Formats: sequence, C-alpha cells, structure tokens
Amino acid sequence: MSSNLLPEPPGPGTATFHLRAVRRERAQIAEAHVGEGDSHRSGRQAFRGRARRREAKSADSTQDSRRGSGRWSPRRWSLRARLLVGQVLLLVLVVVGIGAATEIALHQFLVRQLDTQLVEMNHRALIESGGGPSLGPIPRDGHPPPPPQQSDSTSQPGPKFLNHPGNQPNAIGALVDRNDNVTAAARIGTDGAEVTLSNTALAQLKGLTADAKPETITLDGAGSYRVVASSTWKHQTVVTGLSMASVDATLVWGLAMSVVVTVVALLVAVSAGVWVIRRALTPLDRVAATAARVADLPLDRGEVELPVRVPEVDADPGTEVGKLGAAVNRMLDHISGALSARHASEIRVRQFVADASHELRTPLAAIRGYTELAQRNRDEVPPPVADAMSRVDAAAHRMSGLVEDLLLLARLDSGRPLERQPVDLVPLTVDALTDAHVAGPEHHWDLKLPDRPVVVSGDVARLHQVLANLLTNARVHTPPGTTVTAALDIDATGTALWTVRDDGPGIPADLQPEVFQRFARGDSSRSRHAGSTGLGLAIVAAVVKAHDGEITVESIPGRTEFTVRIPVVDRRQASA
Repeated sequence: MSSNLLPEPPGPGTATFHLRAVRRERAQIAEAHVGEGDSHRSGRQAFRGRARRREAKSADSTQDSRRGSGRWSPRRWSLRARLLVGQVLLLVLVVVGIGAATEIALHQFLVRQLDTQLVEMNHRALIESGGGPSLGPIPRDGHPPPPPQQSDSTSQPGPKFLNHPGNQPNAIGALVDRNDNVTAAARIGTDGAEVTLSNTALAQLKGLTADAKPETITLDGAGSYRVVASSTWKHQTVVTGLSMASVDATLVWGLAMSVVVTVVALLVAVSAGVWVIRRALTPLDRVAATAARVADLPLDRGEVELPVRVPEVDADPGTEVGKLGAAVNRMLDHISGALSARHASEIRVRQFVADASHELRTPLAAIRGYTELAQRNRDEVPPPVADAMSRVDAAAHRMSGLVEDLLLLARLDSGRPLERQPVDLVPLTVDALTDAHVAGPEHHWDLKLPDRPVVVSGDVARLHQVLANLLTNARVHTPPGTTVTAALDIDATGTALWTVRDDGPGIPADLQPEVFQRFARGDSSRSRHAGSTGLGLAIVAAVVKAHDGEITVESIPGRTEFTVRIPVVDRRQASA
C-alpha cells in the first residue's frame, strides 16, 4: 500500500517540458532583477544628485551667513554698541519725523498766508479793472463800470493796479484781453520800479485759467510764484502774483534749524546714552569679572574652593542683571559642591591605592623570597615546576615595581615634599644614559652636555627616575636601530632643559594629549610583553611638577622629543 502512495515518476516528455519551463522562469526572474537593478541604480543616482544639490545649497547658505556675520556685522557688536546705536537711530527717526512734519505744516501755513495776501491784491486789481464775477453780481443799472485808463506804452509796462501802495516788491500784474493778448504786464523790482517780463513769462501768464484760484508756477526769469487769474465783466483776465522767495527762505531757515537741533540732540543723546548705558551695564561687568576670576582658578585637580561670588547688590532677582547674578551664584554653588565631592572621591581612591599598595608589599616580598629559595634547587624539581617558579618570580618582580610606582604617585598626590638638595644634572644624565645603553644595546645612544654644571634643587633619586623613565620609554616603544639622544642645556631664562629625542615612529596624535595620564598606553590591547605598566610618564610628570618644572612632548613620525624644564639654582644657593 505504501508504494501506491508515492507519486508516479514523470515520463521523458514531461521532464523535458518541466526543464524548459524552469529555464524560461529563471530567465524572466533574471531580467526582472536586472530591471530592478537598473531602476535601483537610477534611483540611487537621483538620490545622490539631490543630496549633492542639498549640500551645495547648505554650503552656499553657510557662506552667505559667514559673509553676513563679518567684521562690521551687528551680530558682532557689543551690547553697549547695540543699545547706543539703537537709541541714536530711534532719536534720528523721531527728530527727522518731527522736522518733516514741521516743514510741511510751516509750508502750508506760509502758503495760506501768502494766498490771503494774493487774493486781496487780486480783488484790488479786479476792482481797479472794472470788477468781475468773483466780486459779486453786476450793478443794478446793468452796466459794469468802465475800466480805468491804462498808462501809455512809453511810461510803465505794467497795469495801473500794479502801482498800488500796498503791493509787495517782486509782485507781478498783467492784463489779458479776450483775444489772449497781454496788454500790460510787469514785475515790481526791489527798487519799486516796474520790470518787463520775458516773452516766455508772458506766455505762461496768458495760459492761466481764470478761476480765481491760487496756484504755483515757476515764472521764467522770476522764480517761483503764487498767481491768481480772474476775469472781468469785459472778458479781460486780471493776473496777480506774489513771489514765494520769502516762503522758501523761511523753509530753508526752518530746515537749517531742524538740522542744528538734530545734531545738538544727537550729541546730547550720545553723551547721555553712553553714561546711562555704562552705568546700567556696570553690574553686568561685575558679573563678567566674577566669571573671569572663576575661570582663572585651577579647577582640574586638588582641593578646589570657590570663594568668588557675585555681590548681593548684583544678585537681586528683581532686575535682569540681578537674575543673571543669582543664576551665576547658584551655578557656582553647584560647581563647588560637585568639585568637593570629586575631591573627596579622589582622596578616598588615593588612600585606597596607598593602603592597598602598602599592604601588598609584604606578601609580594614573601612571594619573591620563596621563589628565590625555590630556584636555588632548580635541579631537584621537575623542569615544569622550575619554569613555573621562574614565571612566578618575574610576575612578582613586575608586581613589586607596579606597587612601588603606585606608592610614589600616592605620595606625590598627597603633597608630601620631596628631598631638596643641590643636584648636578650632568653626571646624573651620564649615569642614566649609561644604564639605558646597557639595557638596550640594539639602539644608538647619543649624549649632548654643556661645558658647565647644571645645578637644580631636588631629589637625586627622583630626578634620576625622570630621565630613566624617559629613556626606557624611548627604548621600549621604538624598534632596534633607533637613535635616542639625551641632551642637557640652560636657556636664556635660567632654566635647565632636559630633552630626550628619538627618530622612531612617533606617538599617535590621538594619544599625545593623554600621554602623561596614568595607565595611558599606545597598545590598546593592554599587552604586557613590553613590560610597560602605563605609569612611567605619569611618574615623570608628577616628579617634574613636584620640582616646580614642566614637561612637554612634540611628536611626528620620525621625531619625538620630550622636554623637561626645571629652574636652576646659582652656585651661592647651592653652596648654602
């Protein structure tokens, strides 16, 4: 029965058909994948193009913002400058606005006043010319009064009403008949005589509309005038005009006075503004000075105290500067608490390291003693046991050195003073380089010494350890054949310069800022094959600092140089 449940094997034709179908299906799938790949590639290219365009736009906007924030940009101005400039600009706007409004109002007032005089002059001229519709209705008899006789052409060129005693100098008068011919026209000169008008001026007067309304024209050869043209009963046009020179002079005088007042107001405002702004921002200066004093405090190590606070008078929350001062005081309180907690934690850690290192010295000494005792009878124990004891002895020696380094750092951190005595660095340098040559014969060792003693005040053993650690660091971290140079000299400021230079591969750039930190190692795997504990340069920095000196490092591939600077003492101090 089980055999009947199995599928029957396909025949030869069926197998061939299935094979072709499978191949055809795979080809379609491959074409689809190729199409998708092309579409994906085109999509990626379009996306990259859009990304490049966005980056270009952002770069252009960044350059524009940088150009906008140049040297003279208001963003870089001080708060005093911004307040003063804002005050001056506001005052200028106010004064200019008041001056413009005053000029406009004065102009309108003077023009109305001039128009009143002009209309009166025109009424007199119209009456003397026989009257007109603007003076009222025609007389009862129906006949308007005849116009007065005009002067001869050989006498005055202007109409007779121009000689009225009340007319002003530079006033003009003209009569135009019904045929648009100017029969008489003249201007009163400054000496009272009539002055003939030019043909262009006559044409301008002839073209006026007789509507008895004042208007302003620029009369050829005479300047700006307010003129009125009125018609008579005989269809003549009487034209009168008064000069606007007095109006213009008054406006110019008013403008000059506005400018003078503006300049004086600006000078007073700038002087008063400088004094007011300086007085108002003085508390802000005191807050900034407090922050500057805090910034100058050494906050990176040791017990830190922050006695500096913003004065209470500048920490009143009722004012804007007081809010800032109160916030700064609260921030300093928090910082002081955090630094105190950090210092307490460092003290506990240092004490723990010192106690642990001290407690480890005795068992390590015992281990080393027992391993040395066991190694005296190496021939009596199996080789594996002897090899194990050798490894234990090496590890014990290494552990003892680490414990001693930790104890030394703990003593230096606690501020314990070192032994002080005059030390000549010349023989000390020779001894340290000799020891380094014995420890690393595969390196090339050079020595450069001055021709005079270099005496400093310090601890002989610790100073020797400084140079020994620097030379050991150069030997351990450079390949065989590297040239290591130890040099000693005195600079112009009376400081001893101790340099250790090698032509090895150099220190990685990311490790240089922390090369003097504890357990700083160039080998990130923490391998111990080179015998380095990561404390050598930390001890060097601590000892140099305890001697009131400093140490720096400069490293590039092919040149690494450590420089130690320690103050020297003269011979009289050394002998004392």
